[in-house]
Amino acid sequence: MLKKITVEQVKLGMHIQEFCGSWMDHPFWRENFILRDPADLKAIQTCGIKELWIDVQKGRDVDLVGQTKQETEARIDAALVQIAAPQEPPPKVSMAEEVARAKKICVTAKSAVVSMFQEVRMGKAIDHAAAGALVEEITDSVVRNPGALISLARLKSADDYTYMHSVAVCALMVALARQLGIDAKTTREAGMAGLLHDLGKAVMPMEVLNKPGKLTDEEFRIMKAHPAEGHRMLVEGGAVGAIPLDVVLHHHEKVDGSGYPKGLKDAEISLFAKMGAVCDVYDAITSNLPYKSGWDPAESIRKMTEWSTGHFDPRVFQAFVKSIGIYPIGSLVRLESGRIGVVVDQTERSLLTPKVRVFFSIKSNAHIPPDVVDLSLRGSAEKIVSREDPAQWNFPNLDQMWGSVDLF
Repeated sequence: MLKKITVEQVKLGMHIQEFCGSWMDHPFWRENFILRDPADLKAIQTCGIKELWIDVQKGRDVDLVGQTKQETEARIDAALVQIAAPQEPPPKVSMAEEVARAKKICVTAKSAVVSMFQEVRMGKAIDHAAAGALVEEITDSVVRNPGALISLARLKSADDYTYMHSVAVCALMVALARQLGIDAKTTREAGMAGLLHDLGKAVMPMEVLNKPGKLTDEEFRIMKAHPAEGHRMLVEGGAVGAIPLDVVLHHHEKVDGSGYPKGLKDAEISLFAKMGAVCDVYDAITSNLPYKSGWDPAESIRKMTEWSTGHFDPRVFQAFVKSIGIYPIGSLVRLESGRIGVVVDQTERSLLTPKVRVFFSIKSNAHIPPDVVDLSLRGSAEKIVSREDPAQWNFPNLDQMWGSVDLF
């Protein structure tokens, strides 16, 4: 049973279901956990959040006036039994291990999506079985470690953008669906929606699709037809479900009604189309395009936060940030010590405390031996003080530092 309480009522042993307020107001990477650590309790009490939801069936209840001491102790004992019960660890493997697998998946996926687009251009229906197998592979990688494949897919060249963008949005949709607590079957459908969301671009004029510069008004009008074209082709093929059809048609809608093709507003847009909008924009602005270089991941999150009021559903956007981090893998950051590094992995403790591979000292203005700093460790004196613009530093091979892999 869920119960809303004030932060003054929070006690160790409670099951924290959800914080009330913005994800920017509290320091925790996740919700839905047992509060065990006194330091976490203090963080909740001092972070500015006023209320939160607890699940009294999974943890300690509030101390109610009028209950006998025996009743209170019995309830606490029950909560402690729940806490002591064996917990299934998350099926997450190390970043280094999953990067090697994810690199192979990206190579295979690119080839598969290129083939899929070519078949669509020739008037053929997509191979739904092959697309489903690819979604399964991507989903499995995201489950093992979401950061690996999502970050690798971002490192596409401008020439590969159309194809690898589909792979990246598929992975982002899977990660977001898992963050939202969506069941496994529907999560795969969300992944399929991400893979197919830009299928309509397969029939757009190549000179417009690959134009190395800003589109004219007429060219943009042409490109705005791709959601309807993709939807039409999938309906005619008859092999995909309602979620991919919806996302393909509506991933460019905005909650303020300024999107296309139908100018839908907030409640008129489905959850999955709202998810598609966030995932599509993030990968687009972090990727190298024919006419611009991609933004740093952390800077992209900041920009999207500025746009979120009219563009994105706030709850979906908050879940998206929790799925990839305030400082996503690949972000260039400055630590309080004056060292600069790149984020190499997220940690369970907080959105603000990822693992950072430091390699440069501002104080000495020189490269230093690379070292991975886990900002989530107890007693760590380090913290991130700012995002850094990679264009201003011009570090060579920056994209390779977070995973020590070659670009594909």
